[in-house]
Parts: sequence; structure tokens; C-alpha cells
Amino acid sequence: MTDAQTLIENRPPSVAGLFLDRVAATPDAEAYRYPVPQAAGEGPDEWKSLSWAEAAERVYAIAAGLIELGVQPEQRVALASSTRIEWILADLGIMCAGAATTTIYPQTNAEESAYILSDSESHVLIAEDAAQVAKAVEKRDELPRLTHVVVIDATGVETGDWVIGLDELERRGAARLEKDPDLIRERVGEITRDQLATLIYTSGTTGRPKGVRLPHDNWSYMAKAIAATGLVSGEDVQYLWLPLAHVFGKVLTSGQIEVGHVTAVDGRVDKIIENLPVVQPTYMAAVPRIFEKVYNGVAAKARAGGGAKYKIFQWAADIAREYAKVTQDNFRRTGNRTAPFGLAAQHKVADVLVYAKIREAFGGNLRACISGSAALAPEIGYFFSGAGIHILEGYGLTESSAASFVNPGEAYRTGTVGKPLPGTEVRIADDGEILLRGPGIMQGYHQLPEKTAEVLESDGWFHTGDIGELSADGYLRITDRKKDLIKTSGGKYIAPAEVEGQFKAVCPYVSNILVHGADRNFCTALIALDEVAILDWAKEHGLEGRSYAEVVAAPETVALVQGHVDRLNEGLQRWQTIKKFRLLPRDLDVEHGEITPSLKLKRPVVEREYRHLIDEMYAGTREA
Repeated sequence: MTDAQTLIENRPPSVAGLFLDRVAATPDAEAYRYPVPQAAGEGPDEWKSLSWAEAAERVYAIAAGLIELGVQPEQRVALASSTRIEWILADLGIMCAGAATTTIYPQTNAEESAYILSDSESHVLIAEDAAQVAKAVEKRDELPRLTHVVVIDATGVETGDWVIGLDELERRGAARLEKDPDLIRERVGEITRDQLATLIYTSGTTGRPKGVRLPHDNWSYMAKAIAATGLVSGEDVQYLWLPLAHVFGKVLTSGQIEVGHVTAVDGRVDKIIENLPVVQPTYMAAVPRIFEKVYNGVAAKARAGGGAKYKIFQWAADIAREYAKVTQDNFRRTGNRTAPFGLAAQHKVADVLVYAKIREAFGGNLRACISGSAALAPEIGYFFSGAGIHILEGYGLTESSAASFVNPGEAYRTGTVGKPLPGTEVRIADDGEILLRGPGIMQGYHQLPEKTAEVLESDGWFHTGDIGELSADGYLRITDRKKDLIKTSGGKYIAPAEVEGQFKAVCPYVSNILVHGADRNFCTALIALDEVAILDWAKEHGLEGRSYAEVVAAPETVALVQGHVDRLNEGLQRWQTIKKFRLLPRDLDVEHGEITPSLKLKRPVVEREYRHLIDEMYAGTREA
């Protein structure tokens, strides 16, 4: 038996148990850093730290406070908050009380929040602020099981019997622990492997969200499996900003507890650029949209610096991609990341001129980034790889506790999601669908046995709905969602995500793109541009002062994008090429329901909303 197998098979029943072990092992070591926002004009945020022992004091008080409110094992406690230190402490508190966390994105509207609270039968809601409390108050009559709301930031909130502050919950918990100091250890000791730990509602692209039941053993397995990969160590500093309501963010907190490194937590996306030089992380996880934005931002900055500067950037970007492809290929064949002398010399010059500045913007200490939730365009991955920002793509679903595959450190291969985590099995069905089996797979969908039976076989194999290919040495490449594959009227299959990813690599102005072509004789695209990037371009091309909608409607902008579409088409098969496109009058967003909170495109919603533009592109053709 390998060390990895031993580590995984000897796992404890719960992450709550792992947390108690971590606190006992390294009580004085730094566990978390978090910002204390300063008032406007008073300088940068102040960062504070919590040791494992200090974190435990708050976690145990929250757990005991919930028990005081009458919360029983496996009963649901909902969390509606952005990513912040209190989210992590509350989630651990819920688990240490033996209860189960129901996650709710803070952007979720009152109606859907009420649905999740009702369907999950949540007894307590931990809400971030007045805005989150207001949603529960609005729907209170529909939520008879919801006995209490606990608010993290009580500014502007009227507290009382039904709504109490988090500080009050902790005070009550601390008082209970004075009388019963062994309460938490006893509760954690009673947790079983199959006891519900987390209920995460998939945002989905159609219909009501489904509650995914993830027991304590899922997270204990994930924590041990992440440690077994050797990708992170106790010396690491993680910058965590991802939504913790999403399974990707949640799994990162489990791995950290097992490994024991520092996590700096701040979910304010607009603070990422400011925070990176302060936190100086050694690793962080992100979704592809963030890397696309960074790439587009670097390209836009170079363009704004004048023609010569932009030519240098384009040259450096080409060198980065070539260098990454050559060195990754050599590592695969020989185990060494080498490049021919001429290419290596050019790379060294480009490093001084361009790459070093990019690494500095990431804080200067970044060893690797983990990318998940959606596919990263390979050309963007190669660019960052060549620039010394190593992006390890991973793969998983809410139903598989997020991390089923990850690229193996130095042996990573851009364009793949790596190899399965130790303990996870994979096979490819006859139709190309990826099937998974292992300790990370969900128990099923909450109160939906028919839906569960559609994806989970009796022998444990889970149907992911994704299409993929396995290399001879076990690297997985995702080609598309099974349901998203396009079949043209000519009988050709097209993976739209693949084409969309390639366009994001060639067009620095794109924010979102949807390729359409099912049952049509050619492909079209709906394209939304990045507002900051395109308005900067507009200033330089006689369109200054116009609104975003006016800029995207301008002939000059259409011609600009047409040039990038032409460049995309040069690298595609004839049946994949984009014959026509339309620029959208605004970007797609979560508020309009066009993308999920984890930034995945809701194709049916977008196609329905912009049906008139799609019909316009096919008008006059045989299928119109």
C-alpha cells in the first residue's frame, strides 16, 4: 500500500475531527489572515491574523451557540454571505455542532433564497448583512422551520428574538462552554462518515437548483487526497477569494486544515489586484475568467503604451506560448524542462521586459495557480506558463466534491485537467462521457430520488455529463458538456466551449461568447465585450465619450471584432468557423440570470433572450 493510500484509507470520519486534530497539533501557528477595511481616505486595509487556537475559540463558541439555539445533528444551517473569515468560522462551527451547512450565494434573489431555505429545511440562517437578512424577512411567512437568523454585520439590522448578531451567538456559546467544556469534543466524536455535512444547491442552467448531499466523509477524503498529491505544504500561503458557497471554494478550506498552511481570505473581487502584493501568496485558485481578465488587462496596458510597446508584448506572448509548449513536451519525454538555445535566449529577454512584471503583480512568490469550474483556453494557459505563472487545471463537479482531477505539479500539461486524485476512479463511456467513482461522490440529490438515479448507478459510478478523452498515461482532456455538443444540419459535431475558448485567446476585448449552430448549416456567435477594455480602445479610436452600448454598435468596433473572428477561423475546421456574429448591447451577468455565480454560461437563457439576434443572422438562409 502506498503512502497516499494509507493516508486516505486511515482518514477520520469528518473535517470537524481534522480541525480538532489540527488545533491540537499546531495551536500557535498562523491559520488565517483577513482584512479590516479602513474608512475612505484612511489608507489601505489593515490585515489581522488568527492562530489555530484563536480560530478554534471562535469556532467552538459558534458551534455551542447553535446548539443553544436548539440545532440538532444533521439539521441544516444556511450560510448566505460573501467570502470572508466569518464564513469559514461559521461553516466549521456548523460542522463541529454536528449540523450541516446549506450554502447560498449572496447574489441569490429573495425568491430563490427562500426556495433553498425551504427545500433544505434549514432551521437557522447565518446572513452576512442587512441585505441578506431582508430576503429572509420578506419571505418569513413561507419559512416556518426557520427559527433564527444570525447576522454577521448587524449594521442597520434590528435584532431581537428572531434575528441576533453573530457576536451574541458567540457570547451565548462561550457561556454554554463554561458549563459544559467537553460539549464540542463530544458532538464531533459522535459524527459518522455518512452524516450530512453540506447541502450545496447547483446553480444549474435550467430549472430549480438541486441540492447536492455531501456527507462528512466526502470532505475528510478530499482533505487527505489533496495532502496526498503533495501540491501544497505547511509552508504555503493561500489567497482565497473564491465564493465559498461554491464547492470549489469549499474544498480549499478542507485541504488547508489537513495541511496546516496559512490562508488569507477576502472575497472582494475588486480588491484582488490590490491584495496580491500585500498577501504575496504562494498559491491561489481561480476560475478561467480571472486569468482571461488579467491577460486582457496586460494586453490593453501594453497597447496603451504605444505601438512599439504593444509589439514587444505580442512578441513576448508568442515566445511564452512557444516556450511553454516546447518545455512541457520535453518534460513529458525526458523529465527536464529544456528549450533550444535560441528560444531560451529570447525567453530570457522577454522575461526581463514583460514576464517579471506580471509575476510581480501576482505578489512575486506565486508558485502555482489552480484553475477550475470551467475550461481555460489553452493558448491563455500556455501564455501564463511561459511567463512563469504555472496554472494547474483541475476538474470536478459539485456532485464529486469539486476536486476529482488536478494536474500533478511540475508535470502539468496545459489543455488537460491532469490525473485523478488518489482514491478516485475514472472511465470513459462508449459515447465519450466521463464517469467517476470514489469517496468524493455525493450521496444523491436532496429529496429527488429519480434525479439521483439518472446520474448515479447502483455500483457507485457517477455520470458527469461531460465529454472527455484520457491519454495513455492518465491525463484527462475535457472537450465539452454532453448536452452542449452542437450537431449541424450537415451532421458535423462541434464542441462550442472549445471554439469559445480559442476566441478568448485571440481577442483581448471579449468578456463572454456563445457559439450557436445546432441544426443549422453554419455557426454564429453572440459576443459580449469587456467594458473596461473596449472603452479604453474606444478612446484611442475617436469614440471617446460614448456609452458601452454606443461603442459596441459602432462600425469601427464591429470591424475590430471581425478581424479577431477572421483570425479565429483560420485555425478552425470549415464546419466550425463563425460565419456571422452579433455584439451584445451589454455584458452577460449573474443579475440577469445569464451566467451562474461561478461564471458559467447559461446557454438556454442567453439564446432565449437574444433569439431575435440569432434569427437575424440566419435570415435568408435555407433554414430561416
